[in-house]
Amino acid sequence: IQGATLHKDTGELWTAEHGARGGDEVNTSKPGLNYGWPVISFGRHYNGSKIGEGALKGGMEQPLHYWDPSIAPSGMVFLTTDAYAGWKGNLLVGALAGEHVVRLSFEKGRITEIEKIALGFARIRDVVQGPEGRAYVLTDAGDGEGGLYVIAGPGEVTATQTP
Repeated sequence: IQGATLHKDTGELWTAEHGARGGDEVNTSKPGLNYGWPVISFGRHYNGSKIGEGALKGGMEQPLHYWDPSIAPSGMVFLTTDAYAGWKGNLLVGALAGEHVVRLSFEKGRITEIEKIALGFARIRDVVQGPEGRAYVLTDAGDGEGGLYVIAGPGEVTATQTP
């Protein structure tokens, strides 16, 4: 698990997990359920060989979403603000390998939209919502050159503080 957040309305714990190649996931974590690792996975070993028995097996939960290719998910947050038109209740997930943020929107517990908010210059370590409602992104670049950025709107990211 690389990221975790609580859903404001339901109190459910949501997690972003690194999988093997093609197996990064977003899950809700519910007591007593089996999420399958390492018996099932959408990923493959880095040498290309299969992991476990495949992607499906009775009695084991499926992820809400998985990435193939992998994005190496990091911090995540549910937006509880009206600061972004139509984004209230959406989940933002950082991507280390992809160097971007993913916005997932939901309707009745199902993902209805996936948007990639591109940064493309540094690994995303964390995503949080500030007290004024804006989403902030913390990056890590080489030699301490990471920074703090704000998501200004769809596809727009601006620096708020640089090293």
